[in-house]
Amino acid sequence: MKSFLSLILLSIAFVSCGKAQNSSSPSEKASESFDDEVYKRAYFASGCFWCVETIYESVKGVEEVFSGYSGGHTKNPTYQSSNTGTTGHAEAVEVIYNPEVVTFESLVDVYFGSQDVTQQNGQGPDIGSQYRSIIFYQNEKQKKIIEDKIESLSKEYDKPIAAEVMAFDKFWMAEGYHQDYKVNNPNNPYIKNVSVPRFRRFKVRFPELLKSKSER
Repeated sequence: MKSFLSLILLSIAFVSCGKAQNSSSPSEKASESFDDEVYKRAYFASGCFWCVETIYESVKGVEEVFSGYSGGHTKNPTYQSSNTGTTGHAEAVEVIYNPEVVTFESLVDVYFGSQDVTQQNGQGPDIGSQYRSIIFYQNEKQKKIIEDKIESLSKEYDKPIAAEVMAFDKFWMAEGYHQDYKVNNPNNPYIKNVSVPRFRRFKVRFPELLKSKSER
C-alpha cells in the first residue's frame, strides 16, 4: 500500500484519472456486436478505468474491454456527475471474454491481483467513492467464486478486503475519449506515472495469462 506521503506527492505531481482536458463528445461504443452465444461479459471496478481497461485487455481470451460506470442509483451517469460522488457509480469496465480460453475465476484472480485489495474508497492516488472497488456477479456461481476468493485473501491480510460484492444491474458506457485511453494518450502524465507502473506490476504477477504479441 502506498504511504500517505506518496499519495500526497502523486496527487500534486500528476493529474488524477479523468481530469485530462478533452472536449470529445460522449461515445456509445457498442458492445452488442459480440455474440452472447460465444462470448461472456464480466464487470469490475477497481480505481481508474484507464488502468483497469489496460490490464484486462492484455489477458488471453479477452476480446474487448469498455470503460464505463456501474454500481450507482442514477441513470445515464457521466464522468462529471459520477466524479461528484453523489450518483453512487464507480468507474468500471465491461470485459467481453471467451470462456473457452479464460474462465471467470481467472478474471477474478486478475481483479484481486492487480490492485491494493485493502485500500478503502479508492486505488492509489485516486480517492473517492467513484474509484472504490466493486466486483459484480451475475449469478450464484459467480458470487460463490468471488466469496471464496475473498475468504482466501482474508487469511493473508491483517486489514479487511475492501471490494464490495454486488449483484450486477447496469453498465453505462463512458464518454468516447475514455475508451482505449492509454493507447490513444501514451504521454499523459497519469498514464506514464500511475497506469503503466500498475500494469507492469500485473504483468510480473501473471505472465501465464498474458496474450502473445500476435494476439494483441
